[in-house]
Amino acid sequence: MPWRPRLPSSPLRETQQGPAPQGQPDENDLLHRLYGIGFQELQVPNPQLRLFLSLEREVDLVELERITTAVGWRPRPLRRVRRALRHSLLVVGLWCHDPFLPRLVGFARCIGDGVINATVWDVVIHPAYQGVGLGQGLMAFVVKQLQVMGVEHVTLFADPGVVCFYQHQGWEVEPKNQRCCFWYAC
Repeated sequence: MPWRPRLPSSPLRETQQGPAPQGQPDENDLLHRLYGIGFQELQVPNPQLRLFLSLEREVDLVELERITTAVGWRPRPLRRVRRALRHSLLVVGLWCHDPFLPRLVGFARCIGDGVINATVWDVVIHPAYQGVGLGQGLMAFVVKQLQVMGVEHVTLFADPGVVCFYQHQGWEVEPKNQRCCFWYAC
């Protein structure tokens, strides 16, 4: 039986559209300027915290390295990371909203042909933001974007310690249960 991702309905929230009340700045205009077209807000338990997923906001490489080193990854040369992002099929940032300077708190990227195959790499959530469903929301957004592209087969490489995170979301693990997970469109 083919696997279907369990896309959480509650973490992703579409933003409201429509004109702002007279004399007030249009929040949607601000959000579009900050995060681009097609951004989505993640619902989190803390109503004071607003988090947005974006395909269009440029990822600051220093912020990205701050997150990856915070979770224990080895530093990578920024020039190589820049090239990798330029050649990626999909780059998703998760931003803690601030109208003046949003802060990157999560990230994922995909490589592939955009039609049949894609591979998810570099999924990371800053440790201060882990444990409240952001990783699941980020992965649901990534899978949704790949589905929109019509991608049929998605692989994901993860550290052995987090493979169970993906299994709980319905990803099939490679036969040796090591690092690779699979998703198939129906």
